[in-house]
Amino acid sequence: MFPVLFSGRIPTAPILAGVWLVLAGAGLAGCAPEEGFTAHEAAGAAGGDTPPAAAAPAEVSPPTAAAPSQAADQGLRSSRETAVVRAAERVSPSVVTVNVIRTRQVRVRDPFDDFFGGFFGFPGGRTQAQRVPSLGSGFVVDSDGTILTNDHVVRGAERILVTLPDGRDVEGELVGADEATDVAVLQVNLPELPVAPLGSTHDLMIGEWVVAFGNPFGNLISNPEPTATVGVISALGRHVVPSRDERGFYLGMIQTDAAINPGNSGGPLVNALGEVVGMNASIFSRGGGSEGVGFAIPIERVLRIADDLVAYGEVRRAWIGIDVEPEEADEFGRTRGVRVTRVTEDSPAWDGGIRSGDRLVAANQRRLVSPLDFEALRLDLRAGDQIHLEVEGRDEAVTIRAQEFPSLPTERITVLRDLELATLTPAARDARGVTSESGALITGISPQLQQRLGLREGDVIVGINRQRVTGAEELAQILDQAPAGARIQLIYERNRGLGSTTFVLGR
Repeated sequence: MFPVLFSGRIPTAPILAGVWLVLAGAGLAGCAPEEGFTAHEAAGAAGGDTPPAAAAPAEVSPPTAAAPSQAADQGLRSSRETAVVRAAERVSPSVVTVNVIRTRQVRVRDPFDDFFGGFFGFPGGRTQAQRVPSLGSGFVVDSDGTILTNDHVVRGAERILVTLPDGRDVEGELVGADEATDVAVLQVNLPELPVAPLGSTHDLMIGEWVVAFGNPFGNLISNPEPTATVGVISALGRHVVPSRDERGFYLGMIQTDAAINPGNSGGPLVNALGEVVGMNASIFSRGGGSEGVGFAIPIERVLRIADDLVAYGEVRRAWIGIDVEPEEADEFGRTRGVRVTRVTEDSPAWDGGIRSGDRLVAANQRRLVSPLDFEALRLDLRAGDQIHLEVEGRDEAVTIRAQEFPSLPTERITVLRDLELATLTPAARDARGVTSESGALITGISPQLQQRLGLREGDVIVGINRQRVTGAEELAQILDQAPAGARIQLIYERNRGLGSTTFVLGR
């Protein structure tokens, strides 16, 4: 639905040259001769020490800079119009602010409750519903009003108000959202909106210039136009594992040092040609602001998810029927390669000859270091795509073709009856050599469930469906609230590396 434009790159040299020309021009302009002082000296020399009475006294004019020539002026203007300026002019009209209203439960305290709560030993105060505003960013990909943003920007929204760069407000409708990839699609009822040019990540280069657009201040400033911050591509294919106080796993991300601040989520990351190559999603931060480590979702993944949400109302996952686990990590916590833990019979992987115990070292000519590398590959698969797997000990790669995820899976699993969990404690971390700060430790699992899921006693479940897990109670609550037939992905730590397993929840 959304076309992708493939183009080359503009060299970065003109940008640096432009900065130098501006500074050099300013310096030269300050060195003009003081013409008034020279005229005064000439008048005194012509009339001796006392000028004739009839002669008008010479006026001393202030120093003036020589007017630049038309060619020099044009050169300075050209030097200011860098690739970054042109990218901003091309993309800014399509960047919007996404304002959201949610309802959350907050604790309200009063002296009466505090006194009797403290006296009788139960917590004081009461809870009440409160409507809370928040904001993010987005960008237009269709002139009829289709807007892309992050799932976490609009999740739980009761009302969505989209603000355009020209200051207009319009109600937004949520078309669909995908928590696993953090992508959401909005629709507004406005025709002929400016559309963001779309690019590609296939030829991105480490160190090339990029610009991040968004609205970190929202309505706190009067100007509704988006903010632009400049940086470079720092890395590609990054996996983001949240710390204890953060939420959200991200796989195969673009890393940039362009400042991405709170409120920039959902905005576009743009190359020097003014083409969108990613969607801003998250930052590493100690204080809540940018520290030069930001991440964006590759545009190909964003568009694929958006296509499915618009066409089908859900994401059509590709399936190959395989689960993997990390190899034994070294003393630095590093792993090399992944081992197959389970292969579903009659699946594409099974038909291709992959079996439990095989060690995968590369997929589509990309080296596999951890199971998250494999999960990132699987996240971008469409039904019909081919995957070339290099298996240790085999001379030729195994080629399999992904299928659409079964709509009526034959295998449904009831989890909590056969799975014993405990919240990970500091003592358990030290005793078992666990690197994760928090999670749900598996203290018991039935042989049947172990065979089906590939989990084992001692594994620590740290994530579920891209959400961070802080303890056993939270994991149990999430599973209890999930509907029958829901597709569940668990991310777990084993051997100081991360693995994942996927199943369909039964009752």
